[in-house]
Amino acid sequence: MIDQATVDRIMETAQGQITDVISEFVHLKKRGINYIGNCPFHNEKTPSFIVSPHKGIYKCFGCGKGGNAVNFLMDHEQVSFVEAIRTLGRKFHIHIEEKERTPEELVQQNERESMLVVTDYASRFFAKTLFETDEGQSVGLGYFRQRGFRDDIIRKFQLGYSPDNRDAFTREAQINGYKIDFLEKTGLTVVRDDYKADRFRGRVIFPIHSLSGRIIAFGGRILKTDAKTAKYLNSPESEIYHKSKILYGIYQARQEMVRQDRTYLVEGYTDVLSFHQAGISNVVASSGTALTVDQIRLMARFSPNITIIYDGDQAGIKASLRGIDLVLEEGMNVKVLLLPDGEDPDSFAKKLGGDKLLEYIAANETDFIKFKTSLLLEESKNDPIKRAQLIQDIVRTISVIPDGIVRSVYVRECSSLMKVEEPALYLEMGKFIKKKQERDAGRTFLQNRETPALVQTPEMPLPILTQPANPLDREEREVLRFLLKYGDYPLGEVEVGVDKVLMSAGEYIVHEMRQDELESQNPLYNRMLSLYEEQMKTPAFKAQRFFVSHPDPEISQLASNLIAREYILSKIHNRYGGVRKDEEMLETLVPRVVTELKWKLVKLRMEQIRVQLKEAEEQKDNDKVISLIREMTALQNVFRIISQKQGERTII
Repeated sequence: MIDQATVDRIMETAQGQITDVISEFVHLKKRGINYIGNCPFHNEKTPSFIVSPHKGIYKCFGCGKGGNAVNFLMDHEQVSFVEAIRTLGRKFHIHIEEKERTPEELVQQNERESMLVVTDYASRFFAKTLFETDEGQSVGLGYFRQRGFRDDIIRKFQLGYSPDNRDAFTREAQINGYKIDFLEKTGLTVVRDDYKADRFRGRVIFPIHSLSGRIIAFGGRILKTDAKTAKYLNSPESEIYHKSKILYGIYQARQEMVRQDRTYLVEGYTDVLSFHQAGISNVVASSGTALTVDQIRLMARFSPNITIIYDGDQAGIKASLRGIDLVLEEGMNVKVLLLPDGEDPDSFAKKLGGDKLLEYIAANETDFIKFKTSLLLEESKNDPIKRAQLIQDIVRTISVIPDGIVRSVYVRECSSLMKVEEPALYLEMGKFIKKKQERDAGRTFLQNRETPALVQTPEMPLPILTQPANPLDREEREVLRFLLKYGDYPLGEVEVGVDKVLMSAGEYIVHEMRQDELESQNPLYNRMLSLYEEQMKTPAFKAQRFFVSHPDPEISQLASNLIAREYILSKIHNRYGGVRKDEEMLETLVPRVVTELKWKLVKLRMEQIRVQLKEAEEQKDNDKVISLIREMTALQNVFRIISQKQGERTII
């Protein structure tokens, strides 16, 4: 367990440096007093993700995600609150005192966290084997050094070696309390009936890191020559590892990708290592798999500019052309570099070194049209049919670019290179765009048809997510917003019975809500009000800081959402103008936000009674009719009083 004082210190530090935390995962640009970037939680091409340093929060106005630095790590990395606190503690060099967890406590953790604990242990085991055993030094370390990698690069990427023994790792892990279930789920151990074996035995190990630096999987290279054994072996898909959503080296590259505003994409593990050894660290690898949309979006969060570096293998290059189309479709600026025959990024980086390699890239990288044309034109030669197909292929690629101006620039370049009139290219491009729109429209239609509207029946009640929305949500959120932002502001004297009592804005809101026994349909709103009531007499209590930094992610996210946006109530703000600030009008606004809630609540209850009256009259239930009329009369009187307080003269 982590003591509360340490948690509070980490939360406070992270809140003050939230931009520093989030910029490790999202490319942020300063805009006024805030920062803006593309949201990492949903696909967007126009930035709507805001980080507010002075409030210590982030908020996406596209998907609605928001919260503090801890919430961000929990959502982004899918880790627990405790693990997010540990991550921030390491980042800000805040020492965390906590008792060592026993194997029994490890079992009690959730499955994802347990798997991450196992992969962390495995990485340390492989690294220790590499550096501290005879077999590791002679076989594993010997291989890396023979490939020309320095020890600092080996340690930077936490490379390792798995002993060439059937179950050396598995036995050691179990002795140290790690359960076979998680060894199997992470893919570290292969289990068949009573047979247990290390998946990566006899291989050098390349740990694969998440964006936050957690080890989520491994790649292993066999060192023996065996035609029946795969040269490279990766961890299988698991709860913590989805190969289509991660890039090798992204953790080590992310900050430099932002600083350089460019990403170099290579193919393999050793390509990344050699670039780093040459001093170029804004490089990631697809690890031999076809480039995916998720991987492209991951790169786009740090920089829109990407250079794809291919070796001289023509077959591999042609198979990778689809990746260029995907990159363009995501609105990124793509350059392509084809290395000389017989070279790959690993060997070329070692041959040239950092400065000369960068010079070579700058001099030889080209846009996709020139690359595709030079690659495919050789095949078409003087064959007009093949030439026409090449032009169609290039136009199809141009058509996926979302920006119209960028498309027009490439059309002009294609026209010049291929000696084809621009109108003909636009006509052909229009066909591709129309087909894509028809496909997208058809897909949307099918999705809508496949999701029938839910109808409530006695046999099938509506699920929680489809329950009717809280009709008072807008008004209740406005009350809570004033509570958080202005709760400690003095309001003046307030009549309480026959007395007049000095109150703050927060004390007044709590008093009014409790006096009339007002509760929300949303239990989270009730909880926030109760927490405020418990804390408001505490010395030095600051509601905004308390709630934004609250360990419960639901509370902190709600607080962040409330203070991130100004909610406008027509009956309140429009009448009193939008020029003066809220804090200058609290004596008027605070009573009115509470009154507005009461007014809406009474109005809704009156509407319900009208419906119930009609039903009671139809059923000739005279007693119920009389009871409802009495309640309606009382509510009408209350409604008139509230309406007059609002400055309205409502006749019912």
